[in-house]
Amino acid sequence: MKLVSYKTEDREHLGISVNGHIFNLNSCDKLIPDAMNEFLTGGEELMERAKKVNEEILSGKLEAKEEIFFELLAPVPHPTSCRDGYAFRQHVASARRNRKVDMIPEFDQYPIFYFTNHNAIQGPGDIECMPDHFQKLDFELEAAVVIGKKGRNIKASEADQYIAGYMIMNDMSARALQMEEMVLNLGPAKGKDFSTVIGPWLVTPDELEPYKVAAKEGHVGNRYDLKMKCWVNGIEVSSGSVGDMDWTFAEIIERCAYGVDILPGDVIGSGTVGTGCFLELNGTGLLNDPNFKPQWLQPGDVVEMEITGLGHLSNTIRKSESDFSIMALKKN
Repeated sequence: MKLVSYKTEDREHLGISVNGHIFNLNSCDKLIPDAMNEFLTGGEELMERAKKVNEEILSGKLEAKEEIFFELLAPVPHPTSCRDGYAFRQHVASARRNRKVDMIPEFDQYPIFYFTNHNAIQGPGDIECMPDHFQKLDFELEAAVVIGKKGRNIKASEADQYIAGYMIMNDMSARALQMEEMVLNLGPAKGKDFSTVIGPWLVTPDELEPYKVAAKEGHVGNRYDLKMKCWVNGIEVSSGSVGDMDWTFAEIIERCAYGVDILPGDVIGSGTVGTGCFLELNGTGLLNDPNFKPQWLQPGDVVEMEITGLGHLSNTIRKSESDFSIMALKKN
């Protein structure tokens, strides 16, 4: 089942995407709330109701009215929180090699994550960026999960049952801001807090069963071989697989939930797939060729991401009319 959030006449709604058509869930079953957060809070009972509606539309048993004029939003427009992990060893190793530093051994000891701005979540469409963002503006190709029920001190062996669904994630990054603040060993913060894109749908785990593969040796949790790709202005710049994750989402959730509650509506990203951002690609290019010309996102660029089973996510980079710069405020 593919769950969506969308807007009509300035009102947000909850729907399902069936064969490319959007249907309002509340119109099909009045016990299903018309908002993603309330729906997720309702747990398994509401999820089963939604799956029944989905099956009845597919079979033709339910003749639901299709939505025609709508704006597709982030599947979870108002997450309760947003974390991002660091699960792909290839990305970490390449980025460190490009900086001519050794691979950090702690990567293989435990999964890590950081909190990003859950109020800066976006879906398909325009991404408006400030002048400072355009100093080395970057995409990051990732997958993400949404938590479907409350939990605390969850073991990795049980963590997959807390996942409501999977999505594409583009963790937008302003690298100049990020590099500036990381020198102080605190962050990332301003380099990451302006836009995190998720979408186009929230895909329930049952749809991904055909792609399931065994976890890597020494790891626990569900793993799926889902091909990942990113294009900028129609040119493929990145490819990989969700199956390349070294740390599973279950293991990341185990760490997230240690001593704290995870809640329905929490979003957790995988971290960047290998080759999944210009920072890594530029570094590799310069390492191999001193004359390599680095590439960063520019106003008007179209960033498209696709993951097998999770859909196609498209965004256009827009420049704000403001000329305000916080980097110009530095004291020295």
